[in-house]
Amino acid sequence: MKAPVRLGLYGLVLVVVFVVAFATAGAAVPEQTVQSWAGETKQADHDAGGDQMDMTEHDGDASSMGLAVAEGGYQLTALAAPAETNKDGRLSLSITGPNGKPVTDFDLEHDKELHLITVRSDGQHFRHVHPEMDAEGTWSIPWQWDAPGSYRMFADFVPTETGDNITLSSSAQVAGDYDPVPTEPVATAATDGYEVNVEGDLVAGEPTDLRVSVSQDGVPVTNLEPYLGAFGHMVALREGDLAYLHVHPHGDEPRAGETSGPEIVFGATAPTPGRYLLYVDFQVDGQVHTAPLVMDTRDEAGAKSGQQR
Repeated sequence: MKAPVRLGLYGLVLVVVFVVAFATAGAAVPEQTVQSWAGETKQADHDAGGDQMDMTEHDGDASSMGLAVAEGGYQLTALAAPAETNKDGRLSLSITGPNGKPVTDFDLEHDKELHLITVRSDGQHFRHVHPEMDAEGTWSIPWQWDAPGSYRMFADFVPTETGDNITLSSSAQVAGDYDPVPTEPVATAATDGYEVNVEGDLVAGEPTDLRVSVSQDGVPVTNLEPYLGAFGHMVALREGDLAYLHVHPHGDEPRAGETSGPEIVFGATAPTPGRYLLYVDFQVDGQVHTAPLVMDTRDEAGAKSGQQR
């Protein structure tokens, strides 16, 4: 995914496996372990008979699917965050380059130089944020965890030196009793007074369209504003291992002052049968809202695949 990015991308994928809890917040995942996870994920996809997702501008190896703490000489380092819930602090990290020094030159990608996504292992407490970088190359943002558990954090960026998108990831453990939240399919979700509905089918290995509509008090919302260069964003996480899909709506990049709605059409490809947790970001009146939805894949005959464990 190079900047600028076409909004018609189908199923750009960053596969993230989330199975290990770490003893301290911000503990980095050893690259050898990550590569092992990547091989297991690829084998599972092969055994399930599903096609590999369209990697578009990635070469398809483990490091290019968001599984590694290092890729192409770039490494996510100095990751730190509060170790407890309800404690004010900062989340910080650095990206070092092939010379071992923090990188300070990045290209804009979807209007930002770095995108940071965090999510708990059960798919709860999803956040998509944008830290700020200081002169020394340290990215940071005020931070407080809402709930204990094991979290995956991954950074998406484009170093100016290469112009290529890189996604690096690591994990953190937040102290406390962790009670996983079960999921059921949810086609309509309420968030901040808005209702968000998704229609369409996810078919493993097949590109499909998901139609998302936004309403308020039963009235279609037609003043969706551009957010990060699009009228909406969707992240899909496969339940269980949190395989990660980041998709964007069809259409050209919005012009300044342009609005749209109530419908946003996303192109997506589920890599394997299973249950997917969808997070839809949209902006109205300068405020960004996130709606959580849940879909099961369907086979060619239209039968639901059911929950995969």
